[in-house]
Amino acid sequence: MAAADLRAESDALLLQLLQDLEELEGKRAALNARVEEGWFSLSKARYTMGAKSVGPLQYASSMVPHCCVRTRDTQDGLQKLWVARAIAQIPEELGPHEPALRRRKGLPKTPEPEPPEAPGDPLNWFGILVPHSLRQAQASFKEGLQLAGDIASLQIRIDWHQSRFRELQKKLRQLEPGAA
Repeated sequence: MAAADLRAESDALLLQLLQDLEELEGKRAALNARVEEGWFSLSKARYTMGAKSVGPLQYASSMVPHCCVRTRDTQDGLQKLWVARAIAQIPEELGPHEPALRRRKGLPKTPEPEPPEAPGDPLNWFGILVPHSLRQAQASFKEGLQLAGDIASLQIRIDWHQSRFRELQKKLRQLEPGAA
């Protein structure tokens, strides 16, 4: 009876693995299309604005990330990854706002550093009126970033399914040495 249960679990796991692989193939194709579309739009923007107008020299001197990768453990014990908006605070802002030592009266106070401004739209680095193709490139890369997070989660799930499937196959071989 245990062998029949193992075979049923193995079959269900194999079906889930095949569905995940099919989904992974579709997401990878979509990611490749998004990235290709983004590069095409970016090259179109460089042609429109000039090769020297869209490049690393226009990047801000202090770039702040707009998104980050978050993780969460699921019920199965797997990790789920997704891309979320980054918090606008930098690590120095997270500490206490008052110094640990107090100043005595009469000493001049040093001015506190101004908090950095919230990150704006990176397209503004390239001017106020940017071509539509540059906005399309940004949108394509944002969608690609979301797909990359989905693909990473799916790949973690596929790896877990594969290892679980191998464990079940090993157990079946131990139960039925001649049949497996």
